[in-house]
Amino acid sequence: MAFALVACAAAFPAHPGEVTDGVKSRGKLRCGVSNGIPGFSMPDASGRWSGLDADFCRAVAAAVLGDPAKVQFVALKSSERFPALTAKAVDLVVRNTTWTMRREVLLKLAFPGILYYDGQGFMVPAGGVKSLDELKGATICVEKGTTHEEQLIDHFAARGAKVEAMVIDSSAAGVASAFFSGKCRAYTSDASQLAALRSQAPGGAQAFVILPELISKEPLGPVVRRDDAEWTALVRWVLYSLIAAEESGLARANVKSTLAQAKGAAVRRIAEYQARYGKALGAREDWFVQAIQAGDAEAAGQALRAHVTVQGERFGDLMASISQLVPAAA
Repeated sequence: MAFALVACAAAFPAHPGEVTDGVKSRGKLRCGVSNGIPGFSMPDASGRWSGLDADFCRAVAAAVLGDPAKVQFVALKSSERFPALTAKAVDLVVRNTTWTMRREVLLKLAFPGILYYDGQGFMVPAGGVKSLDELKGATICVEKGTTHEEQLIDHFAARGAKVEAMVIDSSAAGVASAFFSGKCRAYTSDASQLAALRSQAPGGAQAFVILPELISKEPLGPVVRRDDAEWTALVRWVLYSLIAAEESGLARANVKSTLAQAKGAAVRRIAEYQARYGKALGAREDWFVQAIQAGDAEAAGQALRAHVTVQGERFGDLMASISQLVPAAA
């Protein structure tokens, strides 16, 4: 994808609301997603995308355009995410992207919030390696353009050990394919991504295991350019409103009938001022209702469970491990 051809557009700062205006004028939200990670963003045989990230794209589109179907999903490799944003080839990236200081400060990106809290893990063939200590000197597959590259080397170097990083510029599935074919002894990525790809392993998921150790905190969330504060606010409050809706028991089936009686001050305030907030955000007057009704999951809070639990019993273990890394105030 030749993002460089339009990169010159990034030299001109956006005016407030420029991204929202662009979405409205073309009638589509251009949302950058993964090349295909089950549970997060994955197209089916008919080309319909599903998953937690895909649903969030639909929620934003519904809040602005009133129709969750008005999303143009743009499949991106990890190394393509930020060039696509800075070249204005996409309006939003929702693609297993970690919020880091470097990306926010040096790349001039904005992270409206955290959609999924993860950690960097390792997958190995079953019946062999039991801990990270046994991977010293091993060749480990890692996707180019991710936080996992440096963290992999740093983790082992801090323990006086070395590993050989096989950096692959491909989709997550492409890196997994290299691992499954035996080109490396282990595959490192977000633990949730490993679990998703393990579920599609040739010969069945039981042939591979995810080690219990996690070596990092990976707060994953939507990403936008930093030069349009109004668009950042809109994406942020769609995300926060979905979280508030989950806490108040609001779902697609009951949101219209129970919004006025919703529990929780945050949701009551949104309900009372929905139209006013919508106008200020550049969204529809009924943006909150539209966002909740947008996804494939019956309830906003069920999106994660509905999609990511396809990994089976590993999901519970994964969440228990990640909870040990997340500060209480996070």
